[in-house]
Amino acid sequence: MNPAVQWITLLYMIVAGAAMGLTFDGYRVLSLKLRFPGWLNAVLDLLYWLASALIVFRLLYAGNQGQLRFYAFLGLFVGVWAYFLIFSVTVQKFVVMLIQTVEWIWKLLMKLLGILIGMPLLWLWKLALGILRLLGRILGFVLKLLLRLTKPLWIFPVRWLSPAYHRLLRSAPFTKLANFIAARRKR
Repeated sequence: MNPAVQWITLLYMIVAGAAMGLTFDGYRVLSLKLRFPGWLNAVLDLLYWLASALIVFRLLYAGNQGQLRFYAFLGLFVGVWAYFLIFSVTVQKFVVMLIQTVEWIWKLLMKLLGILIGMPLLWLWKLALGILRLLGRILGFVLKLLLRLTKPLWIFPVRWLSPAYHRLLRSAPFTKLANFIAARRKR
């Protein structure tokens, strides 16, 4: 294997190590900020390491046909170490800022939806209720007016039938029937 291939493989492994550190920092900050449950953290850890291994071996295969040498491990170590030494704090702050920006945009979007959709729907609901109340009052007024205007037509038959109705209620067959129904209800 010639030295150029070895240097390219070393460079690939340094980049892979830095990418692993970057991904780990982003994942760690995101999991702390979003407070994932413990079982989900375990699953995500497993997925992180599987994805990292696949990417490293893909880069290793692209660099030197998958030959695992000491300088490949050295490159990974140097990449991770350099990343955590130089970029880790900045990336963590950037991820936190990114999360806060997304949260702010989400809150703004919800407020806009509330203003643009919720408020008109609330106004329409109040308008519909007001119209229904108004229609109910108008209907009640019309019914009262009809009752007053038609009072001469129905008040006399009611007065004529009222004594007969009271006699019917006090009659012996009707009281027996009422007592029978009341006794059945008590059982």
